[in-house]
Amino acid sequence: MGRVVHLFDRIRGAWDRSRTAQRSEAGKDGRTGGGSRSHNLFEAAAAYVSACVDDDQDRIDEAAGRVSPEALSFGVNELACRAVIALARERDEPPRDVARALLGLPVT
Repeated sequence: MGRVVHLFDRIRGAWDRSRTAQRSEAGKDGRTGGGSRSHNLFEAAAAYVSACVDDDQDRIDEAAGRVSPEALSFGVNELACRAVIALARERDEPPRDVARALLGLPVT
């Protein structure tokens, strides 16, 4: 479970940095920075998760800045669901067992 908590802590931290950067940019040119949020949330989630796996903070920050934190959270959740389903099918196991195994929890 520590890996999942760590991932969401990183999302929260990236969100905080993104908001701070947006406020700084808005103060410079008077814009709100909303135009940079038109990226595909699934592309942002895939980039974010792969950057987390590689522990690449610059890519994490860049991916987190593409979409709103809510959209990023939704995208990461959707990616997790699809990954668990794919692994469950590959292993011919129930998704619940695969998810628990990935988190290091006992399979019940």
